[in-house]
Amino acid sequence: MRRNELGLWAAVGVVLAGLAIPWFLWGSATVVAGLPVWLWWHIGWMGIVSVVFWVFTQRAWGIGIERDGNGDASSSPDGAEPTRGTRPEGDSP
Repeated sequence: MRRNELGLWAAVGVVLAGLAIPWFLWGSATVVAGLPVWLWWHIGWMGIVSVVFWVFTQRAWGIGIERDGNGDASSSPDGAEPTRGTRPEGDSP
C-alpha cells in the first residue's frame, strides 16, 4: 500500500512540475484583466500546487524514507534518538 502511495505522489509531483510552465500558451498574446493569460495560468497553478503540497504534508510526509526491518524509523543502536549535529566518532576539530 505504501509503495503504491509513493508512486502516486511521485506521479503527482512530475505532473505538477511539468505543467508549471504553460508551454501550450507560448506565443499567445491574449490579455485578461491587464495581464497575459500565461501569467494568470502561472498564478493559478501555484495556488493549486500549494494546496497539493499542504495535502502531501498532512497525509504522506516522510513517505519513501528508509525504514529498518521492523518498519520503525532508524535510530541509534541503543534505542535513543540520534541528536542533531553529533557524530559517532566524536567532536570534529
